[in-house]
Amino acid sequence: MAPPEAPYARLTPDRMLDALESVGLRGDGRFIALNSYENRVYQVSLEDGRTLVAKFYRPGRWSDAQIREEHDFVADLAAREIPVVAPLALDDSGATLAGFDGYRFAVYPRRGGRAPELDDPDTLERIGRFIGRIHAVGAVARFAERPALDVDSFAVEPRDWLLAHGLIPPDLLPAWRSIVEQAIDAARRAFDRAGDVRIQKLHGDCHAGNVLWTDDGPHFVDFDDARNGPAVQDLWMLLSGDRASMTRQLSDVLAGYEDFADLDRRELQLIEPLRTLRLIHYSAWIARRWDDPAFPAAFPWFGTQRYWQDRVLELREQVAAMQEPALETG
Repeated sequence: MAPPEAPYARLTPDRMLDALESVGLRGDGRFIALNSYENRVYQVSLEDGRTLVAKFYRPGRWSDAQIREEHDFVADLAAREIPVVAPLALDDSGATLAGFDGYRFAVYPRRGGRAPELDDPDTLERIGRFIGRIHAVGAVARFAERPALDVDSFAVEPRDWLLAHGLIPPDLLPAWRSIVEQAIDAARRAFDRAGDVRIQKLHGDCHAGNVLWTDDGPHFVDFDDARNGPAVQDLWMLLSGDRASMTRQLSDVLAGYEDFADLDRRELQLIEPLRTLRLIHYSAWIARRWDDPAFPAAFPWFGTQRYWQDRVLELREQVAAMQEPALETG
């Protein structure tokens, strides 16, 4: 049996440019592949002098309806003058998603920027202010098509997938299975303690790489992981360091955030559980993409004995962290 075709095997430069031309955007032949593993993203120069960013979605990941929900959410934010990069209309109907030869794509204006200085309290407060505005919009109604971020989808299902595919070395399997079970149990208890916190639309992947800084302040990019979940999911990835450092950073973020949205303090006990879910999900994410040549090239250490040993140690640390009291703010 022939091996499956890599997901972007047919997305040649000519096909990418032909796709853009199919919606009236004629490239002049110059383009740059931008850093993206999940999708394929290109900065493309057009004959009319403009430079745009074209995003080709990974086949099979999202349905058309789920992609349109993301686009609609970002467009709603942009209409409220929140600094996000929204997809452009590609035809007179205002459609932002197009298809060409089996690939779906969207086109965005090019917006530059640099990484934010997360050790600066004023920077964190300004970022928090805009996340608060995003969440004020996201709290109005949940996504109907996109999934929720929860223990089942981000830990149980990835665990089961990894086990079913036999990816953990046999000598490490008992230790890995045991610590993953402990981590999932601890995360479930934390969600149970938090109770019925509000579930709403989120950016979903709000780390520093998706917040670009300019002289005018931040703008937010890449809502590809947008989904329903607790608000603190869009805050915890801005925190790092020891407990004292994260407490200070959280206070700075919330100083801006709570100008526009209230954070239920019960959600603070979800910070380490959400970090734990992301770690479990991450291993399965890489494994599921292994037929994409970009992944073995980018993650050559994945699947080695050392990799899985480190994951066991990492999850042990997370189980201990989930036993600690939640961060507190004034």
